[in-house]
Amino acid sequence: METLIPIINRLQEVFLTVGSEIIQLPQIVVVGSQSSGKSSVLESLVGRDFLPRGSGIVTRRPLVLQLVTVPPLEERRKQDNGNGAKHNSQNSFPGIKAEEWGTFLHCKNQIFTDFSEIRKEIEEETDRCTNNKGISPEPINLKIYSPNVLSLTLVDLPGITKVPVGDQPEDIETQVREMILSYISNPNSLILCVSPANSDLATSDALKLAREVDADGRRTLLVVSKLDLMDAGTDALEVLLGRIIPVRLGIIGVVNRSQHDLNTQKSLADSCKDEQVFLQRHYPSLASRCGSRYLARTLSRLLMHHIRDCLPELKTRVTVLTAQYQSRLNSCGQPVEDQSATLLQIVTKFAADYCNTIEGTARHIQTSELCGGARICYIFHETFGRTLQSIDPLGGLNELDVLTAIRNATGPRPALFVPEVSFELLVKKQIKRLEEPSLRCVELVHEELQRIIQHCSAYSTQELLRFPKLHDSIVEVVTSLLRKRLPITNEMVHNLVAIELAYINTKHPDFTDAAQVSASVNSQQAEAGDGGKRWKNEKMPSEDKGSMPGFGSPTKAINLLDTAVPASRKLSTREQRDCEVIQQLIKCYFLIVRKSIQDSVPKTVMHFLVNFVKEHLQSELVGQLYKQPLLQELLIESQETAQQRTEVAQMLEALKKASNIISEIRETHLW
Repeated sequence: METLIPIINRLQEVFLTVGSEIIQLPQIVVVGSQSSGKSSVLESLVGRDFLPRGSGIVTRRPLVLQLVTVPPLEERRKQDNGNGAKHNSQNSFPGIKAEEWGTFLHCKNQIFTDFSEIRKEIEEETDRCTNNKGISPEPINLKIYSPNVLSLTLVDLPGITKVPVGDQPEDIETQVREMILSYISNPNSLILCVSPANSDLATSDALKLAREVDADGRRTLLVVSKLDLMDAGTDALEVLLGRIIPVRLGIIGVVNRSQHDLNTQKSLADSCKDEQVFLQRHYPSLASRCGSRYLARTLSRLLMHHIRDCLPELKTRVTVLTAQYQSRLNSCGQPVEDQSATLLQIVTKFAADYCNTIEGTARHIQTSELCGGARICYIFHETFGRTLQSIDPLGGLNELDVLTAIRNATGPRPALFVPEVSFELLVKKQIKRLEEPSLRCVELVHEELQRIIQHCSAYSTQELLRFPKLHDSIVEVVTSLLRKRLPITNEMVHNLVAIELAYINTKHPDFTDAAQVSASVNSQQAEAGDGGKRWKNEKMPSEDKGSMPGFGSPTKAINLLDTAVPASRKLSTREQRDCEVIQQLIKCYFLIVRKSIQDSVPKTVMHFLVNFVKEHLQSELVGQLYKQPLLQELLIESQETAQQRTEVAQMLEALKKASNIISEIRETHLW
């Protein structure tokens, strides 16, 4: 099972290369406040001084520290001599004559055998990505090879701080907190909390953050540092036994090097010996379960078991992501080799999608709203149909209008019968009212055909989205085609109404005979009373000479043209009969024309606009766009698509490498 940690380290390197966190790998995250002893704990695990030190936040970028156990130098030399030219075994490091060394992921092929140089590189690399003592989430990846370490993967994070110092940003506390939470929220991470023994653990900031994401403490291990700095007469026995703050993975006490030890350059080996002496003297019952060496063994054991538990889910995750990124890479398309074939393919595909959307056979059917042919059908039979049905055949006509039209149609001679001219004049006026909603129907269909362009663009193939200039050109060609057909269709609809106005066919088989209407009205009036008799004996205004100026009346003569026509008055029986006859004839004929218009306008729109566009769309696109000088310009790929393809390809390559690495794990490695 010891081989699991190197495998996870290899996976970590793979995904750090592409700068992705889509795979949550098992690792140990070190959390603690400033001056809690984090650096001393980490250096004790390595056995070397290599971390920057100083006041304030020294660790300002995550440090991914991978410890790799290697054989001693002498043993490696024997292996190299025994292998001859074969230097590819896992434990063979040809050309490296140091006992211990380190490498950085950002410094490929560079080996650091001087650990003071490692410290310097960490400081310089930190400054490259941070300004004014700020922090950066971009990690530094350091791998240390040594025969004196146990295989471990740890992430050292900036120390928890409360008050910004010097040039640090005002929100430094929030930045550090969010960074720490982003790492410890990973369910596959173990949380190593470092808290000094000379402070109240109940108020430990590290433990507080750990509990936010690991309330039951299943992933948390507590390290109580600086045991030797507790006040005289006190100890941390109750804390180390877990009686004060229970932690599921355990509590381990350690003794850090003092500032005097650092100043005198006391070695970590000597510090480790002194640590054991201190533990035996003050905590004899717990000495075997405390100290830096025991901490290293515990962390290695916990990490190996944690990796074993996480491995099945990790395998599944890598497999699923590989399939997803392969699909994304396919959708990004391959670089264009044959421009002519690519353009024809895209144009043909768009034209087919456009026509299928009208026909209702498109692959992407919307469920939120009507689209394409369905909306056109709704416009014809709901919007347009209801609008026509809502038009009152006699709307805008009152009895006085009808009577005035009748009188104007008779001229100077009183009419014995209702003049046909008045009916024709009035019915044309009503038929004219059908033109506006008919033209509005054309406009609505035209708008929907425009919307289909956007619909097809949204659900079109990635090939079209890859080429923004081609996309814009296709939209322009289709829009132009629709724009050309709109006036032609409007003209035809206008002619439909004009045709109805050109000839009022009173012999239409559905039109009621005028004599029948007149007889029916007379019959209704007769049934209502002796209206006919009253009409017969009724005097017309012209018969009453005394009532008109200039007919034997002593009344002073006036200009008739200056006499105001009454806006309304009570109609005589005959006038009522004439008006009712005309109104019934108008209504009957108007309904005939409305029915015809309601049927013919959709047919006209379909023939002159919708079907024409369907039939000529592809040829129009090919004719306008398939031109040799335009090919190269139209098929310029968008920068976003090219970048996305590169990133997806890199991630897919990383996932494939990860899959190969995981496949090396055999069942025997897990136990």
